[in-house]
Amino acid sequence: MNHLPLIIKREYLTKVRNKSFIIMTFVSPLIMIALISVVAYLAQLNGDKKRTISILDESGLFSQTFTNTDNTTYNYVNSGSIEDAKTTVKEKDQYGLLYIGNGSLDDVSKSVRFYSEESPSLTIINGLENKIERKLRELKLISNGLDVEQIEASRANVSISQESFEGQKSSKIDNLFKLAFGGAAGYLLFMFIIIYGNMIMRSVIEEKTSRIIEVIISSVKPVQLMMGKIIGTSLAGVTQFAIWIVLLGVLGTILSVVFNIDLMSSTTQNQELVQQAMENPAMQNEMAIAVQSFQNLPLVNLVIAFLFFFIGGYLLYSSLYAAVGAAVDSETDTQQFMLPILMPLILAVYVGVFTVIDDPHGTVSTVFSFIPFTSPVVMLMRIPFGVPIWQQIVSLLLLIGTFTFTVWFAAKIYRVGILMYGKKATYKELFKWLKY
Repeated sequence: MNHLPLIIKREYLTKVRNKSFIIMTFVSPLIMIALISVVAYLAQLNGDKKRTISILDESGLFSQTFTNTDNTTYNYVNSGSIEDAKTTVKEKDQYGLLYIGNGSLDDVSKSVRFYSEESPSLTIINGLENKIERKLRELKLISNGLDVEQIEASRANVSISQESFEGQKSSKIDNLFKLAFGGAAGYLLFMFIIIYGNMIMRSVIEEKTSRIIEVIISSVKPVQLMMGKIIGTSLAGVTQFAIWIVLLGVLGTILSVVFNIDLMSSTTQNQELVQQAMENPAMQNEMAIAVQSFQNLPLVNLVIAFLFFFIGGYLLYSSLYAAVGAAVDSETDTQQFMLPILMPLILAVYVGVFTVIDDPHGTVSTVFSFIPFTSPVVMLMRIPFGVPIWQQIVSLLLLIGTFTFTVWFAAKIYRVGILMYGKKATYKELFKWLKY
């Protein structure tokens, strides 16, 4: 008799009714949104901070260089010594004093000083340096008898249009979207395996140590029991993940509307840069290209492949986690068996980040996208760059075949291991169990 549906139902209900599962399901989003809110609130406070910077320009070359912004006011000091300027800045509790000495252009560049009570922000210093460097560059060009406007007009921006031999157009932004999707898919699978694979392993260990497994195994085949635990725990994980997404969305909306906290807030300097970029016609053109690039993605292929490779990769590794749980008596004893499981995952992420991004159709990327223990991550990162359907099908069939073999392999260990107590399993012992 097939007891698999009953085992799946039991595992699922056992997990979702567990107090710790319920608490973590609802507390984790609260903790996460609280941390994000604190960071966003602090960034918002930092962005709203008003700064006044006094400028003592003895050279007289930068009178029109520094213009006020919403959060930074530049106050020119027209007379007095540097010591008087320092005293004034301290008395008025200003952010700092920018001193520019007199002399030749080379001497001016070496005489710039910034005085403040505390260490100044790197963003502020970089902004001041950029303004001074740009002005000095223009003055040096003029002193050499060159026309600055003509030089600026002579600058050429080259953007290479990309197009396949079949006429399909693309751009550099296309690659950014492809990298974003591939990286997110690979990282999500990696984290899902780590989190819920460990949950399956702990569940097996708990039932084994409590001797409940002896009662269950008398009426259920080990393979059915193992698959039921894997699928039931996976469904519980999907349920928890879905609740997290909903709660994070609701809590984020409440914080944004009720408490007026922008969770995506950035520093004032970054906001100014973004605003200037959006007003640039070239940037507007880039935004249009970005929208077109997103539409060019093979979304149907990506979604379908993601589902199949995600499920296949997770089930493959989950069966190994279940076998490890059956082979040991405590979670401490699992450490010797975890490295062989984690190494292919780590290798897959390494290949995906350092190889697929550089050459998605190279030999290394292609080979690892067919190896079942690395293909779920590597293939998901390759697909956005255009992988032939036949390669995806072959990789998926190899993954399914390996999963079937792994389930048989893990079931052999599971069948013997769940009834073994008081003896630490070794690789030699596991090899003997495969012969039973």
